Amino acid sequence: MIDIVNQVNATHRKIGNQAVASGEGRSVLLRRTYDAPIEDVWSACTDPERISRWLAPIEGDLRLGGKFQLKGNAGGEILRCEEPRLIKVTWVLGEGMSTEVEVRLAPDAAGSTVLELEHASPAEIVDEMVGTYGPGGTIGIGGGWDLALLGLDLFLDGTEFDPATWEDTREVREFARLSCHAWGPAVQAAWGTSDEDLTAAIAFAVQHYAPDTTGDDNG
Repeated sequence: MIDIVNQVNATHRKIGNQAVASGEGRSVLLRRTYDAPIEDVWSACTDPERISRWLAPIEGDLRLGGKFQLKGNAGGEILRCEEPRLIKVTWVLGEGMSTEVEVRLAPDAAGSTVLELEHASPAEIVDEMVGTYGPGGTIGIGGGWDLALLGLDLFLDGTEFDPATWEDTREVREFARLSCHAWGPAVQAAWGTSDEDLTAAIAFAVQHYAPDTTGDDNG
């Protein structure tokens, strides 16, 4: 059983500004603490066999400068690798634009590990998309990473699950729905999105991760 509310509340979410190779960038930033030593969290994020158990099967040349591909997901190049504290990669999904993901780890006084994940995209593209279509896509990106970090927590806690199918379970769909709503304050803090536009943006993201078959998503 997943403690859905506590899992949603375990993550701090922010829309920020993080430069990318092409210049100015916009980012989604997630921060949460894992009850595991930094070496264990680093291994879970970089060992191919372990990655496959909470995210997706991965192949490629997993070293600095090498390229990787997650099955059914993104691929890219490893830009930085500073064991056990930082890894940065390019992140390209299909024929989409090149974005960048940076994972930063730090031990805390209790022996746990604070993880920050920041996914940055070119600012001009994000600004145009938000201005034209609203922030639904950004909420969707954040919601996707929420699911990944939930999977990492369950894996580190010893829970076995199939990352290829678990998103279809009732618990995980409910987590995804609540996580999309949890991005609302971050979006409004960054862009001053109106309540009406925010409601529509959240509904757009929820429809992707947790479509409501009854036609009534009341948040």
